[in-house]
Amino acid sequence: MQHKSFENMVCPVARSLERVGEWWSMLIMRDALHGMRRFDEFEKSLGIAPNMLARRLNALVKAGLLERRRYSEHPPRHEYAPTACGRDFRPVLLALLAWGNRHFAPEGASVVLVDRRSGRVVDPIFADPATGRPVNVPDYTLAPDPAAGPLTLQTYGAAPDAPSSATAKRKSRIKIQEGK
Repeated sequence: MQHKSFENMVCPVARSLERVGEWWSMLIMRDALHGMRRFDEFEKSLGIAPNMLARRLNALVKAGLLERRRYSEHPPRHEYAPTACGRDFRPVLLALLAWGNRHFAPEGASVVLVDRRSGRVVDPIFADPATGRPVNVPDYTLAPDPAAGPLTLQTYGAAPDAPSSATAKRKSRIKIQEGK
């Protein structure tokens, strides 16, 4: 069954889902960001059919999240390494991890984020790099940017007293930081 393509939608969430919205893709990226590189490693970790794994790896390479590198000539074998775009997906996975632990793990968390230096369990948070404040509703809102089309403008309106990010050079870009 062919799903609707979000590739030409102007919504950044929809465009992102076009690249990683299929659940195998997110799990492959989870494993790749954890250090797995080879087809057989992904296959063993995920229990995925080889033909499905090959399709998902090819799609992630085409989307620019993974890079295919040959590591053996005879027989020809490739490994898959996260690109800069793929490494930028890590905060999304950390947010899903925290959300899943909080809402869908009645038995308790099976995987947590740990500070390597202290060994302390931490929760990832989104923070405003200019102020260090966590990005929480109602203090922050979504607003259209200069590239917004009519539907986006209609949906989000204008942010009250917000400078254009085109002139502010995206000073308030959100980045993931470790929580306390």
